[in-house]
Amino acid sequence: MPYRTLNPDKIIATAETISMRISERFPQSGLARVGSELVAIARDAKSNAEALAKPIWWLRAVVIATMVAGALVFAFVGTFLSFDRVGSDGFDFVQGIEASINMLVLVGIGFVTLYKAEERIKQRKVLDGLHPLRSLIHIIDMHQLTKDPVTLKSGFKRTASSPVRSLSTADLSRYLDYCSEMLAITGKLAALYAQAVPDPQVVEAVNDVEGLGSNLSRKIWQKIMLIEPEKPMLRKKG
Repeated sequence: MPYRTLNPDKIIATAETISMRISERFPQSGLARVGSELVAIARDAKSNAEALAKPIWWLRAVVIATMVAGALVFAFVGTFLSFDRVGSDGFDFVQGIEASINMLVLVGIGFVTLYKAEERIKQRKVLDGLHPLRSLIHIIDMHQLTKDPVTLKSGFKRTASSPVRSLSTADLSRYLDYCSEMLAITGKLAALYAQAVPDPQVVEAVNDVEGLGSNLSRKIWQKIMLIEPEKPMLRKKG
């Protein structure tokens, strides 16, 4: 079902297209370099997600070998326990049973810990993969921070510390639009990790990254609406 899962190749192709559009319209700009970095992160996210979707076979082999070894040890120890002697050796027998129960509890905890090791390893790798995306989102926000539509008004007066603003109305609108598009791509790249590792903690971390990008995108679109206000709808005469 092609529309029920994210295709990383399509996301990479979209990121490459956005990067080329930025480079063509704003060559040698900082935003163009951000677009190139987005493409690199997109390719890394694809390879990371594909690796995370696969089982960690060596770890599973260790878990199975440990379980088999534990079962053999208990079977061997069980040969020394005699359940038909309770006379003078009754106290020693009870101590042996208590020690065996304690050992079973500790071994059980160890098995659970070892069984959850794969889940924890993948969670750690997902968080490592999401960190560049979170950083890139903040970098995109920094690039659009000084792109204020108020500077386009005729009565605006700059100060000595005001940044140089050389973009026209059309270019400023396109600049902010590119920032919004790149933020949308970062959300899709984050979703690749949740698709590969459908773990509640992973999904929560991915939602945080997507929410951060969406919030900043809404702020950008508020600026775009100030540049290009909606024209009032003309009523048709019936």
